[in-house]
Amino acid sequence: MRIIIDIGHPKDINVFKNVIFALENKGHEVKIVGRAKENTKRILAEYGFNCEFGPYYKNIAGKILGIAHNDLWLYNIAREYKPDIFISPGSPYAAHVSRLLGKPHLAYIDTEIATFAIKLMLPFTDKVYTSSSFYSDLGPKQVRFNGYYELAYLHPKYFKPNPKIPEKYGLSRYIMLRLSALAAHHDINATGFNFKTDEDLSEYVNELEKYGRVVIFSETRGWKTIENHRMDIEPKDLHDLIFNSCLCIGEGATMASEAAIMGVPSIYVSNTQRGYLNELEKEYGLAYTFKRKDEALRKAAEILRNKSNKEEWLLKKERMLDEKIDVVEFIIKTVKRYEH
Repeated sequence: MRIIIDIGHPKDINVFKNVIFALENKGHEVKIVGRAKENTKRILAEYGFNCEFGPYYKNIAGKILGIAHNDLWLYNIAREYKPDIFISPGSPYAAHVSRLLGKPHLAYIDTEIATFAIKLMLPFTDKVYTSSSFYSDLGPKQVRFNGYYELAYLHPKYFKPNPKIPEKYGLSRYIMLRLSALAAHHDINATGFNFKTDEDLSEYVNELEKYGRVVIFSETRGWKTIENHRMDIEPKDLHDLIFNSCLCIGEGATMASEAAIMGVPSIYVSNTQRGYLNELEKEYGLAYTFKRKDEALRKAAEILRNKSNKEEWLLKKERMLDEKIDVVEFIIKTVKRYEH
């Protein structure tokens, strides 16, 4: 088969990388298209993937106005490539163009609050695959599976952590703090830490640093505290750094879930919910979601004071892994059903 994969976020590359390797090993041709967001280009290069990049708009208004532009861009690529199928993490552009060309589109999504993108995508999509933890009902096209997309790249079968990576950056005992720009289409009305000033952030970091060095990963720049605590890393080292950290706390749902999947205490600070994080909290005790940053800080301190938390979290992780499916194999099977 000739397959177009449309990616929209750095996480999407990780979710589909092992799927792409497997499909190509079975003789299928895969073309990757996407938007050059954050470290997308660097991550693709590290895996040896080629990608055609379309228009990318950083603010929500631009994303809305750019729908037709992206549709036309992808249509021209697809008309020349002649794919048999489109797959994506819920791309409206892939859905629209697949319908124009009379080809199937399979969507693999995990963000319930991305309602605008889902409404644009769903009518033109054949199947939508979601975790069983996904709390929205998308109708007859929805197929649920017992797993999380993060397992497609962080399950021990696919990820072998390197304990030496922290040394590369001069780290020993450290806490990862994630700050988000909250500029995605699904971030409308979303709030996180809501730091009003650099002083607010500095006070928060000082409290966390009672338990270890704080390393900040931020989509925004400018404040002195961010500049003093941020770290330039190679994207391929990120998951090793998460795995070896004491705790991850932040506004990013992706990093929060990645930490939890690897058995690292994880705190998500947001007024929004994710089904997978809710399940990781309620079923396995691997993650916590708080609307208020002061509540999150109290929980972080409680976890960090517990000297045996590492062993406890690893046991919780093993139980979760025992109960979940191989997500890579699942995605491959869903794609190959459309093989002629």
